[in-house]
Amino acid sequence: MKSLHLLRHAKSSWKDPGLNDHDRPLSKRGRQAAKLVAAYLRRSKIAPDLVICSTTMRAQQTLEPIAKAKKPPKVILEREIYGATQQGLWEQLWSVPESAKSVLLIGHNPALHDLALELAWADLNKLLPPAGGKFPTCAMASFRFDGAWKALEPHGAVLASFITPKAIAGIDMLSTR
Repeated sequence: MKSLHLLRHAKSSWKDPGLNDHDRPLSKRGRQAAKLVAAYLRRSKIAPDLVICSTTMRAQQTLEPIAKAKKPPKVILEREIYGATQQGLWEQLWSVPESAKSVLLIGHNPALHDLALELAWADLNKLLPPAGGKFPTCAMASFRFDGAWKALEPHGAVLASFITPKAIAGIDMLSTR
């Protein structure tokens, strides 16, 4: 059984309107959300053996607390994820080495949301926001599937969970009571 985790980058800052979009950093809220997700991954024992991350500043800053918490064996920074089409993301997945059992892909909308909707079994994707809906920043859709990465196809995976920073914060609040 393989697992794939699709993580949208955390909230970025728009303080410097002249900054190139590729170079926009995380906002304060985004940094907090990335830390929440890192803690969630640690508690949930989600340990990707491969991370594929967009080269944008906001995606790499989303990865930082996760990499500190999980220390993935391999991280690939891939410029093609920024602005990728859904087809481009499929091609990224098809090229994952078969030795990788768990992969975390950190990317951007709308392609990431579209990929999640296409990947899930149609009748089991009720947890995902619908097409045209909001896949929030720092939200993560986790999938499981059997077979080879190069054979992964639409509706070829089961959606195991969909988590947002707001939901993680709610879980944390309940566990401290």
